Amino acid sequence: METPEASKDESVGSGAGGKAVNAETSETAVNADNDSNGGSDEAAVVYPSIGDWAGCSADPEYRAAVVDLLGALAYGELSAFERLAEDAKLAPSLEDKAALAGMAAAEFGHYRQLRDRLAEIGVVPAEAMQPFAEPLDSFHRMTAPADWPESLVKAYVGDSIAADFYREVAVRLDDDTRELVLGVMADTGHAEFAVEKVHEAIAADPRIGGRLALWGRRLMGEALSQAQRVVAERDALSNLLIGGVEVRGFDLVEVGKMFNRITEAHTRRMAALGLAS
Repeated sequence: METPEASKDESVGSGAGGKAVNAETSETAVNADNDSNGGSDEAAVVYPSIGDWAGCSADPEYRAAVVDLLGALAYGELSAFERLAEDAKLAPSLEDKAALAGMAAAEFGHYRQLRDRLAEIGVVPAEAMQPFAEPLDSFHRMTAPADWPESLVKAYVGDSIAADFYREVAVRLDDDTRELVLGVMADTGHAEFAVEKVHEAIAADPRIGGRLALWGRRLMGEALSQAQRVVAERDALSNLLIGGVEVRGFDLVEVGKMFNRITEAHTRRMAALGLAS
């Protein structure tokens, strides 16, 4: 999980598809990329400040949610490193292999940042990551790409879904944790690379477009299934997602709205690839 490109042409307020938060109530702003065309813009996404880690972590429920979040993200970055290294074997040219190697190195750097942060707040990184290993490993087992174009679509779609998920959470995080999460979710260049290469592959053989469209649908279904499973099983994380730690209990309606926003962003990305969703 670059971690992934998010649907960065959207304002973040009530989530990735929500309204922009009033700047008067915010201390933090980040720049968001517009991945509807594989490029970027300078539109500022404004986040409300709920305080720093020192203050917010006094709430044990909030602390548990952040440990879960960082553990999931850390394992996702480690998995992304492994996946990119494996995908490099499918690359048709030395230039493509080198590009993926550079992206893999960036993902491992993100993993190290998260690992170090978990250790800094007194958590054993491996223990924080462990609950998320099986769901992520299961997703990758069920979605092993058969060739180079499928690996590109998987990287673009999978990483983007992950980024959307974490941006849904970012609006509810303390300033210190949000800065870390948004930093490690920054695009390593994979989104633009994947879009360009998929367009080239379809131009060379238009017949693969239908197969890749079906592949994208399958990836979306498997990713949502695993994400819903994780959210349902981790109470503190689900509470944070649906309205902050003051909310207690798993609200299927709110979680459903969140996943609908992620699905809508996926549709736009498939269009950017030139594929039907």
